[in-house]
Amino acid sequence: MVDLSIIIPSYNTEQVTRNTLDSLFSALQKSSKMITDEVIVVDNGSQDGSVAMLRKIKQPFFHLIELPNNLGYGKANNIGLAQANGKYILYLNSDILLDNVDFVDLISYLEAHAEVGGLTVRVNLPEGGIDPASHRGFPTIWRSFCYFSKLEALTFKIPYLNGIFGGYHLASCSLDTIHQIDAPTGAFFLVRKTILDKLEGFDEDFFMYGEDLDLAYRIRNLNYSIVYYPSQSVTHLKSKSGLQNKKSKTRNSTRRHFYESMKIFYDKHYASSHSFLTNIIIHSIISLKQKFS
Repeated sequence: MVDLSIIIPSYNTEQVTRNTLDSLFSALQKSSKMITDEVIVVDNGSQDGSVAMLRKIKQPFFHLIELPNNLGYGKANNIGLAQANGKYILYLNSDILLDNVDFVDLISYLEAHAEVGGLTVRVNLPEGGIDPASHRGFPTIWRSFCYFSKLEALTFKIPYLNGIFGGYHLASCSLDTIHQIDAPTGAFFLVRKTILDKLEGFDEDFFMYGEDLDLAYRIRNLNYSIVYYPSQSVTHLKSKSGLQNKKSKTRNSTRRHFYESMKIFYDKHYASSHSFLTNIIIHSIISLKQKFS
């Protein structure tokens, strides 16, 4: 067993993935005398030269798993998890630059706080500011309504009101202090492997998007907390493989997965608590949102 396994799913992001790995190897080098680690890249059938680039990496702790086609984000991570030997698992996107990460500090924090099931650092966007997906509350009907109706945006910086209307992104919490959150982004999510083994990793019903939210929900249901740890940071490039892709075919497919994941999450965790009519309305609203987005 090693202390830390880092799992990175890769899909048609050759140069971005290379940059992520360079920054990761640099961060790991700083902690090499204190912790043992391994890096597992699961390539999801890339066609852009990613595999050729990855095959050239010669590191004793680097492992490449090549999939024949795109099996989805959750499936790729689960395949990596099955091969991981770490006490802790870091889910890391292929478009993350590790600016300021001390893995010894992160693992030490988890070692000292048995009640914490997972954590994330401050995930910044290239243009500045935090990635909203990295600091979230669970999307209840009320929180989702406030977010999509812009009530959250209108009250985001207003004390007390942001606690009422800003729960979707936990607007009332200080981004400068350590605190509990409901869910981070899977772009940087450090979790105890014992928990992941119990939960069997990601729910593969989510092809992409929503699986990190679902995993956090299930971790919280085991009575573990999830912590936002802002003294360390990464940059999330929001690369070309998702909603930021300018190719209409890719964007349309990604958008479909994005909104379908909302329905899957709602049906799995909330539908049983609401009436049949409410569930029909929620599905209809999500479908309309997808159509006009």
